[in-house]
Amino acid sequence: MTETVPQPTATTTTYVGRSLPRREDAALLTGRGTWTDDIAPLGTVHLALVRSPVAHARIAGIDTTAAREADGVVAVLTGADLHDEFAIGIPCGWPVTEDILVPDHRPLARDEVNHVGDAVAVVVATGAAAARDAAELVVVDYDELPAVVDIEAALEPGAPLVHEEFGTNHCYTWPLAVGDVDAALAQADVVVEGRYLQQRVMASPMETRAVVVTPDAVGGGFTIHTSTQVPHFVRDLLALMTGISDTKLRVVAPDVGGGFGAKLNVYAEEALALVLAKRLRRPVKWTETRSEHHIATTHGRGQVQYMTVGATRDGKILGMKVRLVADMGAYLQLLTPGIAVFGAFTYCGLYDFGAYDFECRGVFTNLTPTDAYRGAGRSEAAYAHERVLDDLARALDMDPAELRLRNLHPPFSEPRTVPSGVQYDSGDYEPCMRRALELVDYEGLRAEQRRRREAGETVEIGVGIGNFTESGGLSPSKVAAGVRLQSGGWEAATVRMTTAGRAEVVTGTSPHGQGHETAWAQIVADSLGIDPADVEVFHSDTMIAPFGRDTYGSRSLAVGGSAVYGAAEKVVAKARLLAAHLLEASEDDLQFTGGVFSVAGTSGPSLTIQEVAGAASLAADLPEGMEPNLTADHHFDPPNFTWPFGTHIAVVEVDTETGDTRVRRFVAVDDCGRIVNPQIVDGQLHGGIAQGIAQALYEQATFDEAGQPTAATLADYAVPAAADLPGFELDQTVTLSPTNPLGAKGIGESGAIGSSPAVVNAAIDALAARGVTHLDMPLTPQRVWRAITDAAKVIA
Repeated sequence: MTETVPQPTATTTTYVGRSLPRREDAALLTGRGTWTDDIAPLGTVHLALVRSPVAHARIAGIDTTAAREADGVVAVLTGADLHDEFAIGIPCGWPVTEDILVPDHRPLARDEVNHVGDAVAVVVATGAAAARDAAELVVVDYDELPAVVDIEAALEPGAPLVHEEFGTNHCYTWPLAVGDVDAALAQADVVVEGRYLQQRVMASPMETRAVVVTPDAVGGGFTIHTSTQVPHFVRDLLALMTGISDTKLRVVAPDVGGGFGAKLNVYAEEALALVLAKRLRRPVKWTETRSEHHIATTHGRGQVQYMTVGATRDGKILGMKVRLVADMGAYLQLLTPGIAVFGAFTYCGLYDFGAYDFECRGVFTNLTPTDAYRGAGRSEAAYAHERVLDDLARALDMDPAELRLRNLHPPFSEPRTVPSGVQYDSGDYEPCMRRALELVDYEGLRAEQRRRREAGETVEIGVGIGNFTESGGLSPSKVAAGVRLQSGGWEAATVRMTTAGRAEVVTGTSPHGQGHETAWAQIVADSLGIDPADVEVFHSDTMIAPFGRDTYGSRSLAVGGSAVYGAAEKVVAKARLLAAHLLEASEDDLQFTGGVFSVAGTSGPSLTIQEVAGAASLAADLPEGMEPNLTADHHFDPPNFTWPFGTHIAVVEVDTETGDTRVRRFVAVDDCGRIVNPQIVDGQLHGGIAQGIAQALYEQATFDEAGQPTAATLADYAVPAAADLPGFELDQTVTLSPTNPLGAKGIGESGAIGSSPAVVNAAIDALAARGVTHLDMPLTPQRVWRAITDAAKVIA
């Protein structure tokens, strides 16, 4: 049953909905931020990891003699040396099935390495350069084994094994079926099948990973500064791994220069830094090099997608079958198995049809583990369903926009069951899509496309649509447990008013660019009737905020912001009770407007909330049983995900003589429910769209047959610059979510979800008349030129 969630009680919103300047930006833009690598307590020693240069091998021996004798070296330790420091290996927090195979993943490999970059030893030295130099002196004897690189070949009989003890590279199979999809496809007039690739990509944050662990002077505890999205997860899981009480671990995420999902994890280096700080009783520091990021930080995506869709001749979709093969990499990091499964509920997109069948097979390879990357699971889903819809439109000889419009769900303001069996919270898809078509001048572009083709121009124009929804507001604890995610989905907040009448907010969310300090201040300022400048927001420190589930999955505003709102409303409720007592009036007769309590319908005395806060602190005249001070905690665990949605349209030009593909225009109309700060929403969309275009056109983590990375530096891995991207034309519709009191849905990942399919569909749309109806990402000039050339040979 869907619970009814109350909407905000304030009669007016003074600050919510306004583009207030982000208070976080001044320090960051003027170089006054604090990054993990800036932190260097007195006596700090530095770590360097000895990493495997081969993808798969048995460790025959490790000689650390020369490294131990190098200048500045404090210690050189292997997996055998540190084995007893860890109660368990690096945990997987999402074992999606009961029979899933989970390999033992130790911070340092002891017997076998399973991907290039797998660490086998750690060097501790008085300086970072000295540690790296000494690491070069460690000699490791590897007995090389065959490497598993191709995920489909990995499932073939007789394929080499990543983990011999399992006897298979098959990690798990996760199915979901609603209705009789075979019957639906049998009834269809047209059945279209497609095979689409989700290439591996890397987060490439501005700031690489880093960690500093400092032993406390007294008490036996540790302070861990780490560049992470999830300080609470780091605390909880490091306690589990090392046996150190979570009460002895304080985790602080200082300024974080980008996470993008890759910092939604607990890594070997954090665990090593902690146990070495414990062993040496000295501060221990490690900062990732950019090259290490390419082999030691999780990759995103990595899937082969088989899609089958059946429809009537007039374009009504009847059923959809999805078959995924998902690359786990060599080990299961925190969320590795669940990423592909998370998308299972959104392969049906915005479309209404009767039968749906999904199956995902997870596969081990001798490559860096995969895990969350912006839009995790949902981006892959949107790419596949939008690609296959364009293929279906070609098979039906129907305009791709018209096909989509014929299959959209009708408007709904209460939860609606969709083909995948889950309930979307609310949606009104047609106005959103039509607004995007209007903004881009869809009919005008089709006319231009015809003119160019008739004139025989060598630069073709294409228009591509990326409709999507996502399961945002990652939260409901019961739902999380139902899919075997080992974490609650609630969020926590505290709001308190000081004696002087200002407000302090403690949030369990941990921002890394999302603007929580600004947005949370706006929410609290409206609830309390004060100025946002009088609201301080504290976060990302487990000593200050002991409870929290952190930031990922487009959950911060819908779940964390709602917890903040709930705590603020509790403060107002307590203030109302005290104000009624002080004004000698009934609570029911009080009105609260603009931060002032007064008796409705009278011109009598009134009290500001600041005055009430002062009285609550003085505590000289409180109602019977009331505790001093205005402070409240609130934990929010919503009944459902939120389901933001949107339509993204890309206009590309493809030079058929060179294969160069350029995005000429990009229009995005998104619906993220109630908007707290429009400027922040636009900023999140800009970043997400840039990442989606980057996957479509530029980025790919590649490997050779031996599992050697062939894009191991930024010289080979093409991250686009500003000059490679167009301006973005943005607009919004607003459909409130009934699952949280703010009516918010989430926006942090939307740009990365809708943009990739829009760009790829546009490029194929430009070239379809020349016989090119399939392209795999990234659309490099060489790949596009070869497709044009091959199609021309077939036509000839």
